[in-house]
Amino acid sequence: MRKFKKVLDGLTAGSSSASQQQQQQQHPPGNREPEIQETLQSEHFQLCKTVRHGFPYQPSALAFDPVQKILAVGTQTGALRLFGRPGVECYCQHDSGAAVIQLQFLINEGALVSVLADDTLHLWNLRQKRPAILHSLKFCRERVTFCHLPFQSKWLYVGTERGNIHIVNVESFTLSGYVIMWNKAIELSSKSHPGPVVHISDNPMDEGKLLIGFESGTVVLWDLKSKKADYRYTYDEAIHSVAWHHEGKQFICSHSDGTLTIWNVRSPAKPVQTITPHGKQLKDGKKPEPCKPILKVEFKTTRSGEPFIILSGGLSYDTVGRRPCLTVMHGKSTAVLEMDYPIVDFLTLCETPYPNDFQEPYAVVVLLEKDLVLIDLAQNGYPIFENPYPLSIHESPVTCCEYFADCPVDLIPALYSVGARQKRQGYSKKEWPINGGNWGLGAQSYPEIIITGHADGSVKFWDASAITLQVLYKLKTSKVFEKSRNKDDRPNTDIVDEDPYAIQIISWCPESRMLCIAGVSAHVIIYRFSKQEVITEVIPMLEVRLLYEINDVESPESEQPPPLSTPVGGSNPQPIPPQSHPSTSSSSSDGLRDNVPCLKVKNSPLKQSPGYQTELVIQLVWVGGEPPQQITSLAVNSSYGLVVFGNCNGIAMIDYLQKAVLLNLGTIELYGSNDPYRREPRSPRKSRQPSGGMLIVTSCMCGVSSLYSESVKKLRSSFLTGLCDINEGIVVPEDRCKSPTSAKMSRKLSLPTDLKPDLDVKDNSFSRSRSSSVTSIDKESREAISALHFCETFTRKADSSPSPSLWVGTTLGTVLVIALNLPPGAEQRLLQPVIVSPSGTILRLKGAVLRMAFLDTTGCLLPPAYEPWKEHNVPEEKDEKEKLKKRRPVSVSPSSSQEISENQYAVICSEKQAKVISLPTQNCAYKQNITETSFVLRGDIVALNNSICLACFCANGHIMTFSLPSLRPLLDVYYLPLTNMRIARTFCFTNNGQALYLVSPTEIQRLTYSQETCENLQEMLGELFTPVETPEAPNRGFFKGLFGGGAQSLDREELFGESSSGKASRSLAQHIPGPGGIEGVKGAASGVVGELARARLALDERGQKLGDLEERTAAMLSSADSFSKHAHEMMLKYKDKKWYQF
Repeated sequence: MRKFKKVLDGLTAGSSSASQQQQQQQHPPGNREPEIQETLQSEHFQLCKTVRHGFPYQPSALAFDPVQKILAVGTQTGALRLFGRPGVECYCQHDSGAAVIQLQFLINEGALVSVLADDTLHLWNLRQKRPAILHSLKFCRERVTFCHLPFQSKWLYVGTERGNIHIVNVESFTLSGYVIMWNKAIELSSKSHPGPVVHISDNPMDEGKLLIGFESGTVVLWDLKSKKADYRYTYDEAIHSVAWHHEGKQFICSHSDGTLTIWNVRSPAKPVQTITPHGKQLKDGKKPEPCKPILKVEFKTTRSGEPFIILSGGLSYDTVGRRPCLTVMHGKSTAVLEMDYPIVDFLTLCETPYPNDFQEPYAVVVLLEKDLVLIDLAQNGYPIFENPYPLSIHESPVTCCEYFADCPVDLIPALYSVGARQKRQGYSKKEWPINGGNWGLGAQSYPEIIITGHADGSVKFWDASAITLQVLYKLKTSKVFEKSRNKDDRPNTDIVDEDPYAIQIISWCPESRMLCIAGVSAHVIIYRFSKQEVITEVIPMLEVRLLYEINDVESPESEQPPPLSTPVGGSNPQPIPPQSHPSTSSSSSDGLRDNVPCLKVKNSPLKQSPGYQTELVIQLVWVGGEPPQQITSLAVNSSYGLVVFGNCNGIAMIDYLQKAVLLNLGTIELYGSNDPYRREPRSPRKSRQPSGGMLIVTSCMCGVSSLYSESVKKLRSSFLTGLCDINEGIVVPEDRCKSPTSAKMSRKLSLPTDLKPDLDVKDNSFSRSRSSSVTSIDKESREAISALHFCETFTRKADSSPSPSLWVGTTLGTVLVIALNLPPGAEQRLLQPVIVSPSGTILRLKGAVLRMAFLDTTGCLLPPAYEPWKEHNVPEEKDEKEKLKKRRPVSVSPSSSQEISENQYAVICSEKQAKVISLPTQNCAYKQNITETSFVLRGDIVALNNSICLACFCANGHIMTFSLPSLRPLLDVYYLPLTNMRIARTFCFTNNGQALYLVSPTEIQRLTYSQETCENLQEMLGELFTPVETPEAPNRGFFKGLFGGGAQSLDREELFGESSSGKASRSLAQHIPGPGGIEGVKGAASGVVGELARARLALDERGQKLGDLEERTAAMLSSADSFSKHAHEMMLKYKDKKWYQF
């Protein structure tokens, strides 16, 4: 046994707790490593969220400030998203998480009122970069159903489920004593309760008249001064919404039977007009057939023409399968605009904020369940505006993502130039009208790219520089495959019921621009980037047979199969089958499907646009009735011209330049005679049920769609005394293979193999859906390839100089090294074979290996060798010269010029621990047990502040960083628990302290663990509020002023103030001061605004204290009053009595 010396190094880690004190850093005392000066300290780290991108998940409410030009969206989870000009976005969250049911801007005031399903109202201050709540009001006895805040008023009308209306002062967020009770509003007009308040609005021409809509169909025009109803309008269908004509003489109601009723204010007996926009008009004057409810209607006027009536819903019941529609009625024309998703809400954008002026509508913003659409009302055909916000992340569900900070500077322009050609035509020619706010000052100047892989096989590249997001380019990987037109024509894709092209893993080399993807149907596609369009006559293709057979010692995979290549110029796109597998038939002798891939590659010429173009398609094939196992790890190297991938059966390496299979081994065969595990042989296949093959086909991958189904993704985790169970939905995961290091435990402390994010399945539904093809006996002996890394390093202890190699990590914590012997550059590389040989080097860690990296002798990161990008689709005459230049592998690692005495370090991170191995001696220089009771989901070696560190995200919600090479703990912060598989699948760290994950199916959350970025964040964020002059009120005109026409104003202060209406009942609602009080003042703009905010806050606090004092004084007055009465009564009683009569 070696003696290990404990090194205590928890002094600098301020955030390190007792758990870190138990962690040990160990290295052999006799073999002391040269000291490397480490510059990173714990004070360089701080964790905070930066921005959230994407479409607001499960939207529920919409509002627009027509002066500030800011759009607000509320969601069912209590989130608030604010949108200004492209690049100005903001995310806020209500602590309660209750659904937002309504939003109301205080127009041009830099404030917003949110109404939540838990009957709370919140006032948000938008005059600071991070909006905060100033006040909250919780209704205790009534449910809030509708609110209305008139333009330039401080009194908010609040309608309730009981049919009452309360009035809130939005400045102090206190209730007025003025209440409109439902029974006073309807009096004897109805025998029953009118239902909840569904609408409140004041007459545009008379602020003293309030229109109240009750759900049952009753509408009341209430006179606020006289406190009684002027008119009552009844209709026998339920009301969904009401809208005024700007002159205040007419209003329109939408009903549950698909009708619109237009009423004259002074004619309550019956509507002036009844319209059924989508009803079939029957002969004989009968009523049209009832339609679906019209959920909302808006009535907007123009100076130069007919008014617009815009409505959602109202389609006839016989339009089965018809998409949701927005209907625009303008004069005699009716346009029905179909939407891709159900409509949540819509708003008409108008030129004026004044309700008593001609509205002049110019656009309609439509909030759909999964999209935001803006329709141009001014152009014929009502085209939509091109949406500049990054709201299409979820266009197809995201299945994986990668994040690259500090990319080569020419990458974003290159991707943008090829992506610009993909843009659709037919958009409105006008500029996007939601253009409020100002951009922040971008302190970060380095390029950042996010790549998302999707369920439909598409890959999107996003420019993520300076905390913004913009789509650059979209690649459709499914283009190379034949699409099945009907169910009978899908013999191979039927192992995947849905989404057979879904992306599982992305491997990308930014410098060479080589891209490699692994898909759910056990397929790998290699892409080159080109700015030229090409037509590929024959898509190069290879089929690989990865087999797992323990009992078959003479397995053909143990031999080196000869290269598989497509004949040049041949008309047959299928490759020559490997000689070791002569059967190319689709079924083996016993009738089981064999040697066929899951997808069929197109055999017709393929036109490839500029951008990423297919270089090679590799597919795993069925073996003896079993579908190929899913790919768990993937790596590509442009300098070596190699791609390698692995799954739970084994590993395959492909030379994509020569289109040849170099390596095809079962995992066990990688060990050779050094296998440390006792493996059980597979159960004999003959004993399987005859229907087994069909069972696999139907159950094997039908669960892929559950990858993004939120209902299934309820992950329950409990960390109990060294035992961790994680169940997802009702699927119980298989027991993990037990490694010798965990033999004492009843169960391995980790997620099932298929959950490792760097096993890069990135979702357990991908792999677990395959588990039906694994027999119960051999599941224990499965060892998947979980990490792959190409590098130029010392492969054996005796090596005197570095050489190209591949490092392979497995789910049992083993690292194996494969030596690569590459032919010399230029033409020889295409003619001579690459020689691949196991080196015999085996390293061991606890838990599945997640990530590997290499450092030079000074502790600097050695990136894998790469070949700089060059255009390969060049004219013929230049081809040969270019080849000579191109084919020389360029290694960026300084290791090639190192002296023999210099060593390297291998950094290996597993789900349990990290080790730094000194090379070539292979001594363990440093070791850190990252977690005992949980497991690491993602580990990345990243650059920060001109140094490097290891960043880890654990399943228990902790984010940790460690220095390199000494693995000192620098940061340990509890961030978020692993609540669903989406987080595990998408969390990734990158350079310069950046990280991200998919926080919902539609949104990316970015965060930083860099102290410097946290400090600069305030400057980088955009401003939502900008000082803008409120437009002038409409001119009343000479005659209107003379004869008393025009808008009537109302002194609401006199009506609703405490002096006239008294105090509201204290038990009705509770006032809660918001956290945005003090914090909001700190973050508010300095100067007058900040001073005013401070003064207002002080006044609020003083007002509260005065209120308490007033109540106590009132109590004392009443007791003094009663005492005075008693004294007076006593005096009267005994006034006329003499002293001797007492």
